[in-house]
Parts: sequence; C-alpha cells; structure tokens
Amino acid sequence: MRIAVLFGGISEERDVSVSSGAQVVQALETAGHDVVAIDTARGVLGPAERERLVATGVALAQPSETELSVVRRDAASLVSRIPDLRDVDVVFIALHGGSGEDGTVQALFDLAGIPYTGTGHLGSAYAMDKDVSKRLFRAAGVPTPDWLMTPVTPEDVTAGLGFPVVVKPNKQGSTVGLTIVRRAEGLPPAIEIASGFDDEVMVECFVPGRELTVGILEGAALAVGEIRPRLHEIFDYASKYQTGGAEESFPADLPMETTRLVRDAGLAAHHAVKAGIYSRVDFRLDHAGQPWCLEVNTVPGMTRTSLLPQSAQAAGIGFPELCDRICRAAVASYRRKVR
Repeated sequence: MRIAVLFGGISEERDVSVSSGAQVVQALETAGHDVVAIDTARGVLGPAERERLVATGVALAQPSETELSVVRRDAASLVSRIPDLRDVDVVFIALHGGSGEDGTVQALFDLAGIPYTGTGHLGSAYAMDKDVSKRLFRAAGVPTPDWLMTPVTPEDVTAGLGFPVVVKPNKQGSTVGLTIVRRAEGLPPAIEIASGFDDEVMVECFVPGRELTVGILEGAALAVGEIRPRLHEIFDYASKYQTGGAEESFPADLPMETTRLVRDAGLAAHHAVKAGIYSRVDFRLDHAGQPWCLEVNTVPGMTRTSLLPQSAQAAGIGFPELCDRICRAAVASYRRKVR
C-alpha cells in the first residue's frame, strides 16, 4: 500500500508526534509499504530530513509557549496538504494532542473522503474531552475517579473530593500541565498552570496505588502493563520521555482476576467513547485491587518503546506488524463505510 504518515502538528505534544511519526515510517517501510512522510508544518519530507527525524528524541522538557508560537506561525494549514494525500491508500495519523487528536483532523479527512487510521471524529472528540469521557465511562459501568470541573474553590474540593487531587487541563495529553495537589493552598496555582494549556480544567481525586495500561487492537484487549515512575509519584511528562524515567513491565505482575478486570474495563472504556481500530486505556489500581479508569488515548505514542507497542509485543505482535494491521484495518473500515 501507499501510506502517508502525518505527524508534527501544533499542539504541546508536537515533539512526541515527530518521534512517533518517524518510527512509524520506518516500521511501515519494513512491512513493505511505500511511505510518504508529511510534517503538517513543513510538508512532504525528503530522505535526509526523515533520517534526521529518526535520530531525534523527545525533548526532556515540555515545549515552551515561545517554541510553540514559532511552529504555529510557520505552520501551513493542513488543508494545503490535502493534495499530498490524494494518491495514498490510507493516512496514518501520528498527531498527538490538539487538532490531531480531538476530531478536527478526522472530520477534515471525512469531508475530503480520505481513509485514515484510528478513531473517527466523534470518538476522538469524546476521548479527548476528559469530562465527557468520564461521564461515558460512568454510564458504561467503568469505575473512574470522582472529579469536579473549575471554577471550584478549595472549600468545594475539600467537601466534594478531599485532598490529594490531580489538577489537569481537560483536553490535553502526555500529562502536560498536570499537578498533584496535596493541600488546599496548592489548588489555585495548580489551576493557573493547567489553565495555560486549556480553557477547561479538571480537578480529579488522586488514587494512590499502581499505574496500569492496556492496549486495544481490533476489538481485543492486549497485554496489561505496569509503569513504575522513578522520578515522581506519577507517570508525568519527564517520566515518560527521559531515559530511565520509568520502569515498564509487560505483562504486569498481577493476579489473573485483576488482569481480567483491567482488560474488560479497558475494552468497555474503549467502546464507551466510540474509539476505533486501536487505543490505549490508562488506569490507577488502588490498594484494594480496584482499577480506576483515567482516560482513553485514541492516538497513543507510537515509537517502538511506547506503551501500546509494548502491550502488543507482549501479545506476540511486533511493531511493524502492529503498524501494518492498523493500516489494513483502516482501509477495510473505510471500504465498508462507502459501500
């Protein structure tokens, strides 16, 4: 197949997206496909630029607003890239956060009649909006920590949730703008930080315990993994992208019943937000053995060492095969829709 890998974007997760895109390009070429690499900010990349991207890791710090403003200023509209996508069989979306994950790009491709990987525009929007997705989890019987949406006062949080809490932007990924708040006086500055990344802020009960994740592929739950952060208490941006920042185990060392609970809840959460061919679902496991669903990632990280590829590898699916299956399933799904 001729496949366009679309990456970059203008969100706070641009750096992560570039890393995913570069490795997906390699994997799909290994699987025998003709691959076009497209950075939304720069257009179709030549061989030299692609090699440079593969060698570039994810920055250890979250991108600054100054860095993002440069990308936004120079980024051409994605609409101008449509001609680059007309002669491909499918577009592999490796855009993280922002318009690449919230359904905007997906809606554009639907309007243009271009097949793409992942989740449709509606499911993408549901999953990106944490408040909406948690309401859907509750409706589907998937346990999720209690939460409030700002504006809230420390008194509201004390009465409704209790401390500690997690304060985070409602529509962001990679734990960008996230803070654990242990005392009431820490709430206003944490909300101010999160507000710098989104116009809505969530205050969520913090669940002490273990960090778990499970990949979903073509209607099946893959291996459950555990993440043990080494830098901080939670799997934050630095822990995700700094070498040695976390220890990840696939499959996780869990009782069989707990593994089953997480896999079942992961599938239920995936379906609740109308996710598509694949996703990654994140959990906290409390000290009583109860998994609590945090979110569904419809465009999870896709480097070889990202969590979804590790979940697939533990289930016997190598990285090139994973990328290949995602693309083939997307083409088959598109053909069914246009019959």
